[in-house]
Amino acid sequence: MAGLKAGGLQPDQISLVRRITGGDLGKLAPMASDLVERKVDLISAISPVAIRAAMTATKTIPIVAGDLESDPVAAGFVSSVAHPGGNVTGVFLDFPDFSKKWLEALKEAIPQLKNVALFWDPGTGKQQLSAVQSAADAMGITLERIEVRGRADAEAGFATASQQGAGAVLMLSSPFVGSATKMLADLAMAQRLPAITLFTDFARNGGLMAYGPDFAAFFREQGVMAGKILQGAKAADLPVETPTKFEFVLNLKTAKALNLPMPASLLLRADEVIE
Repeated sequence: MAGLKAGGLQPDQISLVRRITGGDLGKLAPMASDLVERKVDLISAISPVAIRAAMTATKTIPIVAGDLESDPVAAGFVSSVAHPGGNVTGVFLDFPDFSKKWLEALKEAIPQLKNVALFWDPGTGKQQLSAVQSAADAMGITLERIEVRGRADAEAGFATASQQGAGAVLMLSSPFVGSATKMLADLAMAQRLPAITLFTDFARNGGLMAYGPDFAAFFREQGVMAGKILQGAKAADLPVETPTKFEFVLNLKTAKALNLPMPASLLLRADEVIE
């Protein structure tokens, strides 16, 4: 709502129709169709699968995307960043330039690190996977890929990572990871595995560290773009945005529990240190 207000709309001008899957991606298509039948003026879609569901349901209703996993051009969401050209625009994370930062943080915390268990959801696409693999190759780190789509996979994944002797876990962005940070932090601690992800609440909930966009700012910008469209701008002409504010959150309490002394360089770089 704050983003819509910043985009020039007042609360009494806005009627929000919320649709939440609760992690069940099978609900997305019927939800998108329902919104189209209701003749909403705009659809806000969070995650690549939600964007595709909305694009399948309508070619005319503007879609403002919030996507942490895709290159919008390579994924076919827009024709170009400067001129999207269709009914989709939004805020997308510039993943290839961002990916190496997680591995760099893990390596700085664990200098001897050689093997990392990589949790990923194939449903989110291969863009982020390819970017992280390239970064790992350059750093001499071996990635052990583990598919994680839900709780059962996560429980098995952490157990497998521990059994295989992984030195750390990197969890790529997915709707499940974003919605289950506390559970994932608990699983990581149960297996005594240092872990990092994009979602900063992971570190706040007991995980070792997280580096990602400031989500309040991320969604605010999405709201600003929606506000502009609702006042007459066209999605086809509204350039794609990327996040400009990021947070590095380090849980020092967890580091101590894992017997990992954190170097001063990491502590100084952290935007938030939890003790």
